[in-house]
Amino acid sequence: MGKEKLLLIGNGMAGVNAIEHLKKLAPDKYDITIFGAEPYPNYNRIMLSYVLAGDTKQEDIYINDYDWYEKNGIRLYTGQRVSSIDPAAKTVTSEGAAGPMTTSYDKLVIATGSNAFVIPIPGSQLPGVIAYRTIRDTELMREAAKKYKKAVVIGGGLLGLEAARGLLNLGMQVEVVHIGDSLMERQLDKTASKLLQASLEQQGMKFLMEKSSAEILGKERATGLKFADGTWTEADLIVMAVGIRPNVSLAKEAGLDVVQGITVNDWLETSAPDVYAVGECAQHRGVAYGLVAPLYEQGAVLAKRLAGVDGAPYEGSVVYTKLKVSGVDVFSGGQFIEDAETKAIRVHDDWSGIYKKVLVKGSKIVGAVLFGDTSESTRLMQLIKSQADITKMEITKLLQESGAEGGGGGGTEGMVAAMADDAVVCGCNGVSKGTICSAIRSSGLTTVEGVKDATTASRSCGGCKPLVAALLKTTLGDEFDAAASAKASICGCTTLSREEVVAGIKEKGLTHVREVMHVLGWKEPEGCSKCRPAVNYYLSMINPSTYKDDRTSRFVNERMHANIQKDGTYSVVPRMYGGVTTPSELKKIAEVAEKYNVPTVKLTGGQRIDLLGVKKEDLVPMWTDLDMPSGYAYGKALRTVKTCVGADFCRFGTADSMGMGIALEKKFERLNTPAKVKMAVSGCPRNCAESGIKDMGIVAIDGGWELYAGGNGGVKVRAGDLLATVKTEQDVMEYIAAYLQYYRETGNYGERTSEWIVRVGLDHVRSVVEDGDRRRELCERMDEALAATRDPWKEAVETAAIRKDLYEVIETAK
Repeated sequence: MGKEKLLLIGNGMAGVNAIEHLKKLAPDKYDITIFGAEPYPNYNRIMLSYVLAGDTKQEDIYINDYDWYEKNGIRLYTGQRVSSIDPAAKTVTSEGAAGPMTTSYDKLVIATGSNAFVIPIPGSQLPGVIAYRTIRDTELMREAAKKYKKAVVIGGGLLGLEAARGLLNLGMQVEVVHIGDSLMERQLDKTASKLLQASLEQQGMKFLMEKSSAEILGKERATGLKFADGTWTEADLIVMAVGIRPNVSLAKEAGLDVVQGITVNDWLETSAPDVYAVGECAQHRGVAYGLVAPLYEQGAVLAKRLAGVDGAPYEGSVVYTKLKVSGVDVFSGGQFIEDAETKAIRVHDDWSGIYKKVLVKGSKIVGAVLFGDTSESTRLMQLIKSQADITKMEITKLLQESGAEGGGGGGTEGMVAAMADDAVVCGCNGVSKGTICSAIRSSGLTTVEGVKDATTASRSCGGCKPLVAALLKTTLGDEFDAAASAKASICGCTTLSREEVVAGIKEKGLTHVREVMHVLGWKEPEGCSKCRPAVNYYLSMINPSTYKDDRTSRFVNERMHANIQKDGTYSVVPRMYGGVTTPSELKKIAEVAEKYNVPTVKLTGGQRIDLLGVKKEDLVPMWTDLDMPSGYAYGKALRTVKTCVGADFCRFGTADSMGMGIALEKKFERLNTPAKVKMAVSGCPRNCAESGIKDMGIVAIDGGWELYAGGNGGVKVRAGDLLATVKTEQDVMEYIAAYLQYYRETGNYGERTSEWIVRVGLDHVRSVVEDGDRRRELCERMDEALAATRDPWKEAVETAAIRKDLYEVIETAK
């Protein structure tokens, strides 16, 4: 008996994904023919914004190239639009590149997707008005960006914001017009929406909110957009991104049941025998889905049905969204607006730019919104989908502090290690942790790209790539690190080296962490706990006076400006310049320690006082009471300048080491560096301050100072090298400023000076700082960097004061 004939109308993501599943389950059951209206193989529509921005080539978003169809014995007709279906005769008629055709079928799958909705207003058919939906649409926008300056995007939803970001990257001025008062209102609550708008405005987007489009102005080409209130705005290009409508015309003309979409049951069957529908064109239990994860879930059920394999029916999907706009992390899953049956658990940290909300109904989580830090999205979606009972969980742990591995990564390795094998890592393609780990071991995979090819995990939206990278690391251990470092890239998320990233930022004028990853073509568009802090540092180093620090891309200690301890409490260390203090400072520290019930007070190796066991909620009020600068005991910055008592008190001292140490610490405090920096000043060659094993050691000698560089007293002990011998205190300041700035500009993120000076070479570094002109230039750039620093706890205290004043105003108004 010959193979059955299976026809698929639509060469998009949903339909072809179902065919992929089917070929695995029953590779020889069907003779498959696919009709695609577009002249391309199956491509990833989610990645169109990357093509628009010019960061990705068209060919790079192909999910399956032409060879895949041929290899799997699939007959593909591109540029061939099906014009009619005859369910009684079991035929479809098409026309296009292959000419008029009538093709018979035994089984038919309709996956015609959706059409972009064009607002039916005067002028909507003018040249210069584009609907954003296809590769061709992106090509038209890119061509327009070469000739014109200003674009107006109608629609403040996910698609519209991605289009706007792409056009900004192309150098256009962009205004986003939205009929509502908040962006992405179908996925975000008011708070997250306002945070999103503020963040995008910082990137250069402009917004015209609560504006109803009435008419597109222009005669031969669009020149502007007029609103219902009589106002208008100029435009050289108008992009319609106001939503999609299921493409049901074929089904309706064929007599199939159609409401909003093509009506299907739990097996994706339509009202006609042997005719199925999947994807955006289908309507299941009254819902037509427009996101990729539900479409793939439908495809998996349909494939089993066609293959004759037992499987569970499709019972609907819990939808979620991750926004991929440069510089912004946004996640929304399940129910996101409170009602009478839900309770909300919220964390809103204005200072760090982080907002998190979980909605609970009864004993189960039903939805979540995350802004600024989406590292918990996978864990929360697992709890939502599994309908886990949270009554035995500690409620405050539902929204955990991101872990110590870095901004955005949020302790990703620990999180994936704790996941069950059947936990879904790639929601778009339904790939579990167990499947990925098994493929890594059995196929010897060492890269995210290899996992994607073997399992399809991370193939669609790319949001799970950090999780896949973390699974590689936890599965392979040192082997993964070796594979990553072999390429000399800053991490496994990109093939670019530190030098290439820095050059790219400078050449393209990049200003945000996500923009760097977007424009420079990160393989893992979310980045990871290794590269995000690094990119954040490189941006601040290149543009110290204009760059706004991305707190979410910092390690948790640096975000909280306190060292997190293993029990979840924090360590607070005030600055004590040169290890010198006063009775009044000591008294203040003691009073604060008593007030906040600090369990342990310890003297540190850096000649400071450490308050251990501080609760998170006490951090800001404690610093308010202390009114002392942060000691940066947690940061990649100058930690301490250790000193001996020097010539003022010691009979062996030859110089004022305490005065020098205090001056150095006051000058370089808060300076961001690739890794932590420690200094010491000894008043004589007896070296009581241990200057020989510091990143920069200063030793007083008769008639001057010796400067020792690249020392380390940690795990890999290294004695510092003599960098220079200078005469005056001004020389000391100048040489150290030049040395540190050169380290800042050439060091790899996370690389201590003891490693850097070996890699770069002592003689080379010495030649740089001894060159008078270069030394002055480096000092000027150092001064620019220092001028932009501000004590983080003063910012936190001021933010808290503003919140308190606002609260009092609101309460008074009540």
